[in-house]
Amino acid sequence: MTPVWWMAGLSGLSWLVAAALLDPQARIEVLYGMLGPLTMVIGSWVLLERAYRRNPQRLTAVMAAAFAGKLVFFGAYVAVMLRVLSLRPRTFVASFTSYFIALYLIEALYLRRLFAGGPGAAL
Repeated sequence: MTPVWWMAGLSGLSWLVAAALLDPQARIEVLYGMLGPLTMVIGSWVLLERAYRRNPQRLTAVMAAAFAGKLVFFGAYVAVMLRVLSLRPRTFVASFTSYFIALYLIEALYLRRLFAGGPGAAL
C-alpha cells in the first residue's frame, strides 16, 4: 500500500502549492481536476496489485475491464464537472490532464517494479 500513500501525498502536496498561488475559484478547479485521476489511479493500483498477487495470469483481463471502467468514469466525471458544477474549462482541464498523466506514469513505474519482483515481492 506504500505506492498509494506516495501518490496521495504527492498529489496533496502539489495541491497545497497550487492553492497558495491561485485564486479561490482556481483552487477548487485544480482540486476537482486532481480528485478524479487520483481516485481512479489509487483504485486501479489496489485492484491490479491484488489481482497480480492472487493470480498473475488473470491480470490482463482485470486490466482490460479496469480500462473500460475508467473510460466510462472519466467521461462522466468530466461532463459533471463542466456541465453540472460549471467549472472553468481551462483550469480544470489543465489540472485534470496534468494529474492524469503524472499519476498514471507513477502507477506504471510502480507496476513495473511489482512485475520485476514477482507476485510475492514487497514494494
